[in-house]
Amino acid sequence: MDNGTLALMIPVLALIIPIIAIWTSHQQKIEKIRSDALGEVGNQAAARAAALEERVRVLEAIVTDKSYDVASQIEALRDSARRDGSAIEHGRN
Repeated sequence: MDNGTLALMIPVLALIIPIIAIWTSHQQKIEKIRSDALGEVGNQAAARAAALEERVRVLEAIVTDKSYDVASQIEALRDSARRDGSAIEHGRN
């Protein structure tokens, strides 16, 4: 290596090293932002899953409750009465 090449490489290296340091720092910040965002999405998904599990527990309790069967039978009778009543009313017109 001659003196001219060495004289050229010193300023080039002096400029490249800070650029690499800045780029590396920027990449670390981007990765931290991504991981924070993914963590937040994961927390939201976990919260939604917990809420859905609670709703399923409530629905299971309602469906397995004996009074639910009675309530559904009453609603079925009401629906059939409404249908019968509307059929009678339509038959008169």
